Amino acid sequence: MVRAAGRAKRPARTSVWLEGKAPRGRAARNGGQPSGLDRERITEATVRLLDAEGLAKFSMRRLAAELNVTAMSVYWYVDTKDDLLELALDAVFGELALPDVESAEYWRDQLRALAVGNRALLVRHPWVSPLVGSFLNIGPHSMAFSRCVQRVIRNTGLPPRGQTGAMSAVFQFVYGFGTIEGHFVQRCATAGVSQDEYFREAMSTISEQPQLAADFAGAADLMEARGGDTVSEMRDRDFGFALELLVAGIEAMVARG
Repeated sequence: MVRAAGRAKRPARTSVWLEGKAPRGRAARNGGQPSGLDRERITEATVRLLDAEGLAKFSMRRLAAELNVTAMSVYWYVDTKDDLLELALDAVFGELALPDVESAEYWRDQLRALAVGNRALLVRHPWVSPLVGSFLNIGPHSMAFSRCVQRVIRNTGLPPRGQTGAMSAVFQFVYGFGTIEGHFVQRCATAGVSQDEYFREAMSTISEQPQLAADFAGAADLMEARGGDTVSEMRDRDFGFALELLVAGIEAMVARG
């Protein structure tokens, strides 16, 4: 077992996936290690806690209580809290359904599916957004998603010099959209109101401010033109239209050669 003092003397690591050792589990345990635990169970509990309580409240002590073990027991399987967060991040990327990308003919539908799935992941797990930029994201599930995205973008017919730009355009848009949406959903849940209730109250408050009256009137016209009776419907329309703009942009750049 790696003791706390030993961990403090070690240089900062870039990724739990670059440790040169396989994840430790039931089959790898030797004498003295706590029974009933393995990395998979610990990672599942980490995801549950992050979903329920958020990133700010997560701690090794809280995780140990969830697992009904001591905090030191968890350290038989992971060295740091960052290890756990990185393992949890990769685990939820395993929830994504990846399309079969063998046929280049269907790249549009494949790209839409990947974008929709990624957005849903960010909304379902709001803690994912800040972690995506904190780790290398080179776990097996994250890499499978990345390879799938790269293959779909290659299938578009874009020249190599433009493929990374296309990936950035699509998936940084998805990241921003899903992050804001996920935080809004989380905020409504914390406030104990539905998204529609929160939205109506916010719009009502804004409309009553004289200095914002002109801006609100313009925004109201845009929202009416967009359509949708609920926040979810309006958001889906925006996401779908924005995604189609990106697909059309890729098509235009391919045609431009």
